[in-house]
Amino acid sequence: MARTVQSKRKPWVKNLYSNREYPDNYTDVSFLKDLRTNLNVRFYTFAEAVAGISVLNNQISCITGFLILYHLMLNDTVAPTSILVPTCVITGIGYLFYRGKSLSMKLLGEDSKTLVTVLLFGYMFSPMLHTLTQAISTDTIYTMTFFVMLFNLMFADYGLDVAMVSKAISLNGAIFGAICLASRLSTSYHAFVLLVEAAIFFVLYPILTAGTWHAIFMLPIFVICCTTLYFISRPVMHLYACTTLFRVLWKMLG
Repeated sequence: MARTVQSKRKPWVKNLYSNREYPDNYTDVSFLKDLRTNLNVRFYTFAEAVAGISVLNNQISCITGFLILYHLMLNDTVAPTSILVPTCVITGIGYLFYRGKSLSMKLLGEDSKTLVTVLLFGYMFSPMLHTLTQAISTDTIYTMTFFVMLFNLMFADYGLDVAMVSKAISLNGAIFGAICLASRLSTSYHAFVLLVEAAIFFVLYPILTAGTWHAIFMLPIFVICCTTLYFISRPVMHLYACTTLFRVLWKMLG
């Protein structure tokens, strides 16, 4: 008799008001037939994982290199011109490789005008920027610099299509940090050189490496940063090295 009642039931459907003959907590085997799981999951190879983490390490090394140059100028270990000239030469070589076959006299002239204009206005306003935050205590300056550089790291473009990426916030954070640090230097020329280095590290360098970056490039950058930090502060060198290597090992084991 029970089998006869069961056979007369209407087929169960995903409609609450059509299933009066079934208990409220009843679910048919077809309830989850349309469920799809992990549709957007992407599995990365080991090489892709290492390449991805090297982009983050590159950004951290970029901030580290900029702060190293600031420390050298703060303590007058190296003259500002001795920093400015080599970095400009290296940037010029990188520009030639970046333009490649598309480089022409017209394009070179336009880029040169832009460069001269930026340098001229930067040099003119460097005395004002040098004294802009002098009234603020050094501890506050370093605290603000830490957080804005953290913003630069958080919102930088690592090649991921996510809403958190914001090149404007990342760049503004780095430039604001450079302006804060410029007030701790001895002269306005030191401040001008620091701002030029900020433009090279946080504006030009990401553009030059965006399309040509390879994980192997991280090796010389890592060695240069560790070598320089060895003579400045060994605890900081250990922190930088352990942080960088930990992320690589974590990707390898993960």
